[in-house]
Amino acid sequence: MNPPATDRAAPPGWILALVIALFFAWGFATVLIDTLVPKLKALFDLTYAEVMLTQFSFFIAYLVVSIPAGLLLSRIGYVRAIVVGLLVMALGCVLFAPAAMVGLYPGFLLALFIIAAGITVLQVAANPLMALLGPSATSHSRLNLAQAFNSLGTTLGPLLGAALILSTGLVTPNAAVLSPEALTALRRSQAHVLQVPFLGIAAGLLLLAVLFWSLRQRIVLPHAGAAATLPGTLALLRDARVALGMLSIFLYVGAEVSVGSVMTNYLIWPHTLGLAAQRAGEIVSLYWGGAMLGRFVGAAALRHVRPGQLLCGCAAVAACLAVTSALSAGLLAAVTIVAIGLCNAIMFPTIFTLTIEGEIGDTPQASALLCMAIVGGAVVPVVSGAAADHFGLSAALLAPAACYLWITFYGGMAASRRAG
Repeated sequence: MNPPATDRAAPPGWILALVIALFFAWGFATVLIDTLVPKLKALFDLTYAEVMLTQFSFFIAYLVVSIPAGLLLSRIGYVRAIVVGLLVMALGCVLFAPAAMVGLYPGFLLALFIIAAGITVLQVAANPLMALLGPSATSHSRLNLAQAFNSLGTTLGPLLGAALILSTGLVTPNAAVLSPEALTALRRSQAHVLQVPFLGIAAGLLLLAVLFWSLRQRIVLPHAGAAATLPGTLALLRDARVALGMLSIFLYVGAEVSVGSVMTNYLIWPHTLGLAAQRAGEIVSLYWGGAMLGRFVGAAALRHVRPGQLLCGCAAVAACLAVTSALSAGLLAAVTIVAIGLCNAIMFPTIFTLTIEGEIGDTPQASALLCMAIVGGAVVPVVSGAAADHFGLSAALLAPAACYLWITFYGGMAASRRAG
């Protein structure tokens, strides 16, 4: 069992730095999918709903892998679970090379699923670990700080993705004119640019895995608790705190991913700004940069403001921004969609810590269930994509707006519960 909240002392700074590096790494890798969306849409001549299968393939891994990851964590501990997650994630990045050489869309979907499987293991281990590395009273602030470095990764990722993936523009092969051989050759040629960033990420992940493994005897971390079982994990669903936390994570991640996924195409759209693909991809970094800035500010604010109150306020503003962007055009539509990132800042870590703070002794299982709820990133973007196909890109923003309205309500409930 984890030590009582009052007994948890702050660990050495280098341990915190290593764990924070994990947040940066998976943030950097995850956000590159936003750059892949317009490239793959053009390359394989996909509808918005079809191209959102990239997000579906990625985030469905959270549904499939989270509970096994929680069971694994309870048996092998935090450090070994982290090493497993890094190695699986690196394997998925390496698979981008054969996917590009073959030039088939399903190959990229498989690679994304495996990357996400590794990230799922990292999320299940690292999120509760950061909350446990110090006093319980500052867990909200500490996890927000770690998530700020995750946002640093998501801010830098679109810049690299725009430079390496979108700089050659968007090419849509004409299948009616090209022979099957010529079509395959063109797709292979265009897909080649997708290999470099992911192979570079794989190399960095392998270095992190070696570092964690070599230092495993020197890293003294909280115990992950008794070995968990599947029935015991699922039994936590009867806890209203866990169930509502899962629903909120599901809707938050779905909203965040939906906005990030449509943004490049939204900014390319003449109704908004009519930008070139590379420039639009670069501006996506401002969306994630807002989340980074907001998390640094939020880490400080949460030492003075009740978490539920701050969550409620941020979600309400995010809903208003999404609706405003959907109902407007030009610069106003662009500025309001980008500004949603600032409001997203504190949502995930705050919902996460509001849920697990009452689950001492069941932290790995509760973490697994919350990470499983990240599958919202697979579901809500497909809904948004279908709305875009049938009603236009502006309508795609109404799905995340509805998600933010629920989180506003959840934050209000959390604030009332704590006040009571």
